[in-house]
Amino acid sequence: MKKIIFIFTVVALLVTGCKSTKSDLPRVAIAGIAIECSTFSPAISDSAAFPLRIGDSIFSYYNFFVPDSGVVQRAEWVPTLRTHAMPGGIVKRDVYENMVNKTLKMLKESLPIDGLFFDIHGAMSVQGLEDPEGDFIVRIREVIGDEVLISTSMDLHGSVSPRLIKNTDLITCYRLAPHEDAMISKKRALTNLLDRLENGKDKPAYKAWIPVPILLPGEKTSTRIEPGKTLYEQIPTVIDGDNVIDASIWMSYPWADELRNHGVVVAYGDDKEAVGKAAEKLAKHFWDVRDKFEFVAPTDYLPACIDLALKSTEKPFIISDMGDNPTAGGAGDVTWTLTELLKRPEFKNENGKSVIYASLPDAEFVEKAKAIGVGGKIDATAGARVDNRYAPPVRLNGTIINIADDDTENTLVTVKVGSISVIVTAKRKAFHYEKWFTLAGLQPRETDILVVKIGYLVPELYDMRKGWIMALTPGGVDQDLLRLPYKNLNRPIYPLDKDMANPDLSAQFIPLANEK
Repeated sequence: MKKIIFIFTVVALLVTGCKSTKSDLPRVAIAGIAIECSTFSPAISDSAAFPLRIGDSIFSYYNFFVPDSGVVQRAEWVPTLRTHAMPGGIVKRDVYENMVNKTLKMLKESLPIDGLFFDIHGAMSVQGLEDPEGDFIVRIREVIGDEVLISTSMDLHGSVSPRLIKNTDLITCYRLAPHEDAMISKKRALTNLLDRLENGKDKPAYKAWIPVPILLPGEKTSTRIEPGKTLYEQIPTVIDGDNVIDASIWMSYPWADELRNHGVVVAYGDDKEAVGKAAEKLAKHFWDVRDKFEFVAPTDYLPACIDLALKSTEKPFIISDMGDNPTAGGAGDVTWTLTELLKRPEFKNENGKSVIYASLPDAEFVEKAKAIGVGGKIDATAGARVDNRYAPPVRLNGTIINIADDDTENTLVTVKVGSISVIVTAKRKAFHYEKWFTLAGLQPRETDILVVKIGYLVPELYDMRKGWIMALTPGGVDQDLLRLPYKNLNRPIYPLDKDMANPDLSAQFIPLANEK
């Protein structure tokens, strides 16, 4: 209730505050569709994947739309449609068209506007459409015109195509992976936009775009460790007031087989020479350290990972089940890893080393478990409803030890099979927080082995770990890139073509949106 009152108060302030000085403030719209899509997964993202925030409900997503943030009072805000889906499979074309058309309709009804905060991820794939974010921004320009100032915020695992950079005026992305600076980056994109509207300088004069032929998984490019740490720490050193307003490095997304997927560096500002040098400095650094990127933790194939975990004397030892990581675009229901765990004799007895497996989505299994109830025995199959390429639905013959609903109306069922506690959910769910395990009736800090469908560990799991290894498991986001059947990438590209010649990393100056 307090949260609802708080949001209402902020919205009221936005509306009443803007009306009082309406003639003095720029009108700034907010829009965006964010998702990361694996084209190597058989999963399809439909309308259920996208929680739509329309109109004033957008404000509650951002932590900087609060009275003392220094943002609220600087514009008359025009929120349209904004959605951020969990990573998944390719988006259905009609779902994409529906969201885009709703956005365009709202933007048209809101004209005139002075600026647009375009908040996207940058790794969306759509059935039958190349470069969806580029398509989206071109269609937005057709409605709002080329003079309106657009500031784009992105995930560093997105892709910046020529269409996207041509039609945006200011663009930035996260500088940390894991993305602990997501809201900081979004606020930077928005304040850069407001600054240019307020100082009357409007569109930055120059945008330098450099494609860098590198495509690596996020699990090799974390900014927690070198060389990613130092690479991204170089960004603030090239920023110089209006001369170089901002600069960014995109790692792109390796699980979409698309032409636009490769590293990119962008810098923009009012001094052509400074902008070009800034972009070239970052691009050269990126290329020079290409062979220094390594997985952020020890990595091996699953049998060796299990052997290592069994030897650990501290709790919990975490195994990242990377190939079906739902937060990278995996279907989330691949059963291969769990099937292999259940085969191991060390886990057959309930007194064996304790294991938590998180998780498998299967609504049918959950309904069966709810009908039986806590304490009852269940013998049913789960998982592999979407991605059964590596293993069929797994048989879970055990005791139901917990049933609970989370705050997203997702039911969590925990089944004990031998010494393994398996979490099955009605809908896909990422187990990033200790509270989700606790809700499932489990104590991860007191468990010997914690197997989570994830890549690099999010902060809470990272701080919890007493040992950690990342397993090279199969799935829609297989980390062994050399076994993925790429057909459409712009080749040569590192590391698929390790012996490629050094590329031309000269700055390419992209025309402004209002220039032919």
